[in-house]
Amino acid sequence: MEFTHIDKDGLPKMVDVTSKEPSFRVARASGKIFVGKDVIEAIENGLLPKGDVFATAKIAAINAAKKTSELIPLCHNIFLSFVDVSYKINREEGYIEAVSEVKTEAKTGAEMEAITAVVIFLETVYDMCKAVKKDMVITDIRLIEKSGGKSGHYIFESENKTAKVVSINISRQKGTPKEPVSEAILIEDYGIEGDAHAGSSHRQVSLLDISSIKKMQQYGLKGLCFGKFAENITTENLDFQKISLGTKLKIGDNVLLEISQIGKKCHGSGCEIAKSVGVCIMPKEGLFAKVLKGGKIKAGDIIEIINE
Repeated sequence: MEFTHIDKDGLPKMVDVTSKEPSFRVARASGKIFVGKDVIEAIENGLLPKGDVFATAKIAAINAAKKTSELIPLCHNIFLSFVDVSYKINREEGYIEAVSEVKTEAKTGAEMEAITAVVIFLETVYDMCKAVKKDMVITDIRLIEKSGGKSGHYIFESENKTAKVVSINISRQKGTPKEPVSEAILIEDYGIEGDAHAGSSHRQVSLLDISSIKKMQQYGLKGLCFGKFAENITTENLDFQKISLGTKLKIGDNVLLEISQIGKKCHGSGCEIAKSVGVCIMPKEGLFAKVLKGGKIKAGDIIEIINE
């Protein structure tokens, strides 16, 4: 392998782009900061002692993008024709998501400038809000798209990863936690064989993606295990953007489910998870389905989304 940033003496070097022709390039990056509902309320009501959070964060991000080559030793100093950072607040889940966009006409790309802008935006949000809360979590920093240059167009493709079953969980008696099993039999218009919650209702099987479970870890919930949220099937890479009522899920070679409900309110004043960390994801992101075609499933089975 040839190392582009090391010279013949083994010392760091900047890549020589002198002979390259300039081209129009765009880079976009994103990231999140989990701040919690109290911080979001303080921001929206103007209760933070340092002032306007987002105006300050945006100026900081733009300045940081312009100084990227000073922060990263081997990064080229390029002229930026445009830098912007947008944001959105997710009140339900307690996070702020930032998306940067950087444009340039240059011999090298602006990916690092886009990422730097997002990082500094989120760090500035943290700094502006730390008087209210210190256990905020910055996460999911990533380049989401770039265009121009020799490598062409790139889009972050996590949403295109294959969906699969991670765990199957059942409870033998109502009122008891669900426990993982190695495999299970799904019975048409009934549910999972041996599961106490199976029956003739429209909520025969419950599903939850592991990405939703990981969100709860951002809120400080420890010791999460599969079945903790009462889900029968824990999935991975299941794209919620493609799922609506009536969507069919094919699992493995034979099993066919139909989504019959999205979200379910916690019992009473809230489940134990909601009481311990202030939020639960099952009411918004939990899926429920009827079994259209039964069969055996196991961890690792591929899930195919069928929209007819």
